[in-house]
This record gives sequence, structure tokens and C-alpha cells, in this order.
Amino acid sequence: MLLLDKPPGLSSNQALQQIKRLYSAAKAGHTGSLDPLATGLLPICFGEATKFSHFLLDADKSYRALIKLGSTTATGDAEGIVLGTATVKVTPTALNAVIEQFTGVIQQVPPMYSALKHQGKALYEYARQGVEIERAARTVTIHHIILNAFEQNTLDITVGCSKGTYIRTLAEDIGQVLGCGAHLAGLRRLSTAHFELADAYTVEQLEAMSLQARDACLLAPDIAIQNLPAMTLDANSVYYLTRGQQVWQTGMKFQGLLRLYDFEGNFLGLGEATDDGKIAPKRLIVNYRSEDSE
Repeated sequence: MLLLDKPPGLSSNQALQQIKRLYSAAKAGHTGSLDPLATGLLPICFGEATKFSHFLLDADKSYRALIKLGSTTATGDAEGIVLGTATVKVTPTALNAVIEQFTGVIQQVPPMYSALKHQGKALYEYARQGVEIERAARTVTIHHIILNAFEQNTLDITVGCSKGTYIRTLAEDIGQVLGCGAHLAGLRRLSTAHFELADAYTVEQLEAMSLQARDACLLAPDIAIQNLPAMTLDANSVYYLTRGQQVWQTGMKFQGLLRLYDFEGNFLGLGEATDDGKIAPKRLIVNYRSEDSE
């Protein structure tokens, strides 16, 4: 896995393709789209690590966002044409009350300019054709909103939120409640799960590195599931597990998903502890080899 600091002006897929070429990777995927306007943390998984990428897709994330009050746009961000303007008369008391209102479990209607699919086609494709698709509200959680600054009708906030949260929609909704309208003027992803932007690399940094230095930036495939409990298996259990069979573990105290390793510390993949004391293989590393399995 690689932690990429996505540049502005590129879609997440365009950034992914650049990284695939740099690493000559046959298989890779990103773990949560960022709009072309947005920058920041974009974890990229290569090869077998893609089997565990959904854990990052489902993880909490945090962002720093700039919200411009007083104007609404067709796309809800700075890239769209301005639809309307209004005078901004916002007091600190009103602003804090609105921020409080959007903290916690809330309902959001996904924006038309999003990658969500309707009948196999992304919503933004309909939006570009002037077609409005009815969208059901979704439940998301805003863990916190920190007001960093409020200057020249622009809010600078830090948001911690659950998966599926649209900061663009949050910006529009805040503007609507304040009565002046708003759009997202800038967005930077700061974290995904336990990964931080401070540990990410830019495309320019990676391009300037030697092959050896570039490879040293890669993280192990099990890094995405470090929050799960780990278990080490004996050689006999490894043999049968890697052949798709459940294995018995005496005195097992876990239930649910587990990170599995052999006695040499090699990552086997993901298993699931059952209530009858067995471990079932879930997502295993295909190219795992041991002396007993060769």
C-alpha cells in the first residue's frame, strides 16, 4: 500500500493511473474517491493488498474544508457556475449553533455531481446532461466540526466523519440553514482510518526518487487491517488453511475477523473465528508459500 497526497486537478482514477505507471503495477486501486478539486490522503493498494481495501473504504475520515458563504453553484463547489448570491449576515452565535446542528448522526442527500450509480451510470453523468435523479437521504455521522477561522465570508473547518459523508453537501446545507447559501471552496483529506496525511507522498516526490527509495515507501498489505486482532498459526494449521479448510484452535478467545500469520511472521491473510473454536479462511494471500506447502 502507498499513501498518496493527491494533487488538485486530477480525479482519483487519474492519480491512480500515474502511480500504477510509476510502480509498473498490473493491479491497483484507490480506497475512497476525492473530487478533482480536492487534495490530500488517498491510500492506494497494489496486488494482493486490494483484497483488504474495503476496510479503508468503510473507515472514518477527516478533512479540512473551506466553505464560501453567500453564493451557490451548480456543482456545490468552486468548479460550478454560480447560481445565486446573497448578503452574508452571520453572527458567531448563529454560526456555532449551525455547526452544532450538523454534529452527530444526520441525514444527507447525496449530490448529483457524485460518482454514485443510478442504473449503472454515475450521477454526475446525468447532471452534465441536465437530468435530475431523485436521491434518498442517507444516514451519516459527523464526529466533530472544528471552526479554524471565519474571514471574508469563508469558513475554515476541520471535519471528522463516517464513510459516505459528502463535505460538499455539508457546505451547501450549512449555507442553506444560515440563509445565505454556500459552496465548497476547497477540500483536503487529512486522515483515513489510522493513516495520516503527514505520512503521504506527492507524485513529484515519488517521481524524483530512485526505484529503491520509491519501493521503500510501500507499506505491508496487512497495514489496512491493523485494528483487527492477530493470531499466529502452527505449520499444520497453515497447511490446511491455505488450502481452503477450516482449522481448529484450542483455547481461542476471539470471534469474528482475524489477521493470520505463520510462526515466521508472514502474513497469511484474513480469517474468521467461529463460535465452535475454528478459523475459516476469508481472504488469503494467494502467493503465500511455506516449506510445508511447496
